[in-house]
Amino acid sequence: MPHDVVPPAPATGPWTPPLAEPAPRALCTDCGLSRTPLAKTCGRACQFLRPDYEGLERQVHGRARDPSRPDEMHFGPFRRMLRAGLAEPREGAQWTGIASRLGERLLETGAVTAVLAMAADPEDRWKPVPVLVTDARDMAACRGMKMGFAPLLALLEPAAAAGHRRIAVIGIPCQVHALRAIEAELGLERIYVIGTPCSDNTTTAMFHRFLDLLDPDPASITYLEFRADFHVELRHADGRVRTIPFLQLPISKLPDDFFPLTCRTCVDYTNVLADITVGYMGGTGAQWLLVRNARGEELLDLIEPELHHAAPVSAGKRQGAVKGFLANTERAAGGLPLRRMPDVLRPLVGWLMPRFGPKGLEFARARVEMKAVESILFLRHKAPRRLRSMVPAHLWALVAPYGLKPREAELPAARPSAPGQNPKD
Repeated sequence: MPHDVVPPAPATGPWTPPLAEPAPRALCTDCGLSRTPLAKTCGRACQFLRPDYEGLERQVHGRARDPSRPDEMHFGPFRRMLRAGLAEPREGAQWTGIASRLGERLLETGAVTAVLAMAADPEDRWKPVPVLVTDARDMAACRGMKMGFAPLLALLEPAAAAGHRRIAVIGIPCQVHALRAIEAELGLERIYVIGTPCSDNTTTAMFHRFLDLLDPDPASITYLEFRADFHVELRHADGRVRTIPFLQLPISKLPDDFFPLTCRTCVDYTNVLADITVGYMGGTGAQWLLVRNARGEELLDLIEPELHHAAPVSAGKRQGAVKGFLANTERAAGGLPLRRMPDVLRPLVGWLMPRFGPKGLEFARARVEMKAVESILFLRHKAPRRLRSMVPAHLWALVAPYGLKPREAELPAARPSAPGQNPKD
């Protein structure tokens, strides 16, 4: 990869080198690629232009998702799934700290010499800052949730300039799609990709507006998590812990542009091009791991002795929840007001959902189907000409049971043959 001279990394601590300004792009989450000498590849690398999941799945995993295998239509190719947690949870981690621990172990064992990840801005705990980590102890700075966009892939250039040939990347789907599309051009010896699911991201500034609605003292909130039991958990600096049912969140008070169109129309909730996905949706109170290929098995091997783990569980039925979401999303995408549940019913429904709603893998399937519904409906209303190229064929299969079918002009465009590359060993 061509690169300019960059300042040397500091002797200690995560490093964020000076970064170029992003090139102007529509439907951009600033993955960082436009800030590098490979900016001209955005047209074929960007998830929001012409994603090629089938071709990249074959390139990365050796095969595309197989509809005959349970759950691959929803979650993408995988070898196995686990509910897991570190036996010794890490302080400051969002769950128990599996993703950051993987980065630590890769550095401790010498499998990589650098990890590209996100740390928190020193002046704003919620703002992500891309960092290059070369000391395993510095992965602690990457623990915890951040909300917003940050140019992770802009670190590829300074990493190469510093001589790193074996790296790991901890990223969200739009970053990982772009990385996989240009991976062969980087000239690196080895890349491990640890993916986290992502949906409905927003800017850090917008996220602060959400926090303002959740609590009269938003600055006291130190932890926020959307849990699989239909609640949001908040932790405060004074030790208080609060849970808020999803139905009682102030979503209707948020501005119309709170979620950008990119995130409304993301078709890869589960980060299918990662070697291993570390999330929560199918975890039922634990973390949810999807080991996708041989490299993902290597990653799991690094920490498996430190884990409590079991097979995922599944309960309840998702269809009613997805149908209700579809009806509300049709109104929202068309600019109509959401149907608001009467306040008197919210506590009752909030009590019923965790007990009788979808749980475990059924909850994960519901969220993936909801995201597919949202992507199609918002593209249909806001950017109909993009729908044909942005929505892969498998997404239509997910929404077909709910009566959503492609119109003639929306059928997925034919794609050229995937570049001939060896699948990951």
